[in-house]
Amino acid sequence: MKPIEKSKKIKFLIFLIFTVIFFSCTKENTKNTDNTLKIAQSGNPRSLDVHNANDGFSLRINKQIYSRLVEIDGDRNIIPGLAESWNKVDDRTYDFKIRDNIKFHNGDKLQLEDIKFSFERMMKSPRISFIVPPIEKIEIVEPNTIRIVTKTPFAPLLYHLSHPALGIVSKKVIESSGENPEIVGTGPYKYNSWIIGDQVVLDKNNDYFLTPPSFDKLIFKTITEPTNREIALETKEIDVALDISTVDASKIKENNDLVLYTKPSYSYRYLGFNNKKDVFKNENLRKAIDYAIDKEAIVNIILNGYGDVANSVIAPNVFGFTDTVKNVGYNPEKAKELMKSLGNEGDITLELLTMGSSGEKAIAEVIQANLKEIGVDLKINIVESGTFYDLTEKGFFDMFLGSWGTVTGDADYGLYPMFHSKSIGSPGNRSFYSNETVDKLLDTGKTTVVESERLKIYQQAQEQIIKDTPHVMLYNSVIIVGAQKDLKGLNIHPVTLHDFYPLYREN
Repeated sequence: MKPIEKSKKIKFLIFLIFTVIFFSCTKENTKNTDNTLKIAQSGNPRSLDVHNANDGFSLRINKQIYSRLVEIDGDRNIIPGLAESWNKVDDRTYDFKIRDNIKFHNGDKLQLEDIKFSFERMMKSPRISFIVPPIEKIEIVEPNTIRIVTKTPFAPLLYHLSHPALGIVSKKVIESSGENPEIVGTGPYKYNSWIIGDQVVLDKNNDYFLTPPSFDKLIFKTITEPTNREIALETKEIDVALDISTVDASKIKENNDLVLYTKPSYSYRYLGFNNKKDVFKNENLRKAIDYAIDKEAIVNIILNGYGDVANSVIAPNVFGFTDTVKNVGYNPEKAKELMKSLGNEGDITLELLTMGSSGEKAIAEVIQANLKEIGVDLKINIVESGTFYDLTEKGFFDMFLGSWGTVTGDADYGLYPMFHSKSIGSPGNRSFYSNETVDKLLDTGKTTVVESERLKIYQQAQEQIIKDTPHVMLYNSVIIVGAQKDLKGLNIHPVTLHDFYPLYREN
């Protein structure tokens, strides 16, 4: 009996050894052969109908699904997209030669009529029409050439055409889909599924007109808390973590299996006032709040130095930025003087609307403490991203923590959506600011083609806006992205609208 028992023990040990080896190999093989690229971002997309969304969470995904006439790289160079070349006929006219044999995700060939239809649809969109150049007409002038004629000269035309929201859709698909159009583009990835609040799954487009992606699937996961995104990256649950907090950046930097990417952005953070409310019609209150906030503390303590105090309402690396203006800085005594002039020191209660990440909450708490020193009782209302956008575009708030990314890298897109009275609400002017002088300057800036003259116009506009204090300038952002070390080909976009199709896994 004993030899038999010993034999059983040996067999059992061999079984255990092979089991461990099998599962270890299986795990390793899964890691190496799983051909899915997983991205995590901090919020939910509003819409995957490319002409119905201009929030960053949607744009990041829609950029992978749809293509545009032209694209822009991280250094503000305009590069070919659907159009392989273009020609400026005159100050109001551009011809675009479209590549041959481009297919939509459903297999249909892209027609010039689809491009014409797409621009007509964009111009009717309440969310993105402000991005579209002032088009007078679109013509098909040759079998492969489409002509865009603007109502007036439009200096940043090519930069606007590169905006991810100006993706080209299928006329047939849209017209046959009704109120909820199918998600069909010509981009490197095609739509698979969307679990709202959780993830969007995209599949590789093998017919992509440029180099098809190396990954079979691309998944955008929503992980709202920054630390949870960092942990997901560390445990290899995801490949790329966007919207990394400055606290978690140091953890990624110290991890030999991960890579930390940073880049100065075109994005700018601010504290928005609801200027249509009576309480904010008093300039002294707005200025008192501006003086009361310690922006240096936000940058150095909350952001750990990843950023710099904003001196204007567009970032320094955006075309049109002027250095003739400066942040008022931190001056609580001046703030208290202005509060005394209001005659109601110590009895103002306001609400600050913000999204719920720990970084946003920390900034909100600094502002809350600063304002308490000057007699303002600030309540913090944390909401999810969709609710935040709905409330701010409708004006249901006192103040909010806002951000604007100048996607085109041009001052027109940095200033017109944020400060022109025609952009109030959904397009971007959520501070409900209006000034006729600023409106005229921004209108003129669009139509002025001489760069030196445009720079002077945008200088005047920035000086007037900052004098009016429609919101508090906080800081210029730094893009922080974490990725697995074996992931290659990632080029950081200055507004986080990265191209993911060039990415590949080493070995």
